[in-house]
Amino acid sequence: MSTIRIHTTQNVVLEYEAASVGDRMLAQLLDALVMVLWSVGLSFLIERLAGSYNEQRILQYALITAPLLVYHPLCEIFFNGQSLGKQVRRIKVTRLDGTRPGLGDYLLRWLIGLVEIGLTVGSLALVATLLNGRGQRLGDMAAGTTVVSLRPPAPEVQAVASQTRVPEGYQPVFAQAALLTDHDVNIVRQLLHRAQRRHDFVLLNEVAGKIKGLTGIQTELPDEPFLRTILRDQAYFALQDSAYA
Repeated sequence: MSTIRIHTTQNVVLEYEAASVGDRMLAQLLDALVMVLWSVGLSFLIERLAGSYNEQRILQYALITAPLLVYHPLCEIFFNGQSLGKQVRRIKVTRLDGTRPGLGDYLLRWLIGLVEIGLTVGSLALVATLLNGRGQRLGDMAAGTTVVSLRPPAPEVQAVASQTRVPEGYQPVFAQAALLTDHDVNIVRQLLHRAQRRHDFVLLNEVAGKIKGLTGIQTELPDEPFLRTILRDQAYFALQDSAYA
């Protein structure tokens, strides 16, 4: 998987693993399975409970066609950038500035998706994603979004992440990150991954609050970007210390 570097409005650089094409295709297939089961189940009930043919057509449109048409945008709006398939594959939609997509972003990528996925059976979206390099299909490019993986790095990669993921020429954002110990950082990293996996925004807020209390940092950054920045800043200072040791 490629790494996506997201520049936030606070001039902070975040790194995410782009969701693989395989994960995105599997998520689409899982969503399609959900929609097929929904259609078959409700069609069975409508045929047996509805009276006239006209009643059946009205119910089929209201309970099957319309919900399936807006399945993706509704799921992503209410489930923080994830459809049911994306939840299973642990990927999500996010903006390239690190913020949560808005209603207009979700609707724009959905409308374009009706063409690049619906009318071309996904071939146009596949080509665009492979050529783009940032995990974006055409709808993502128009909306300024991408799809990232929520899986934590493998243990062996995670153990040295603080040394391998500090970009050359990186300038720390929070000098107070130097106050954190390796033990503090390991706990933050574990809790951050747990919160991402469970979509636990309360836990994210609690961890961010603890770090702010320990360091005295005051910032307008959202909790997740703040914690990622703290981890990178502390890694920078740890590298500086080892260089002068």
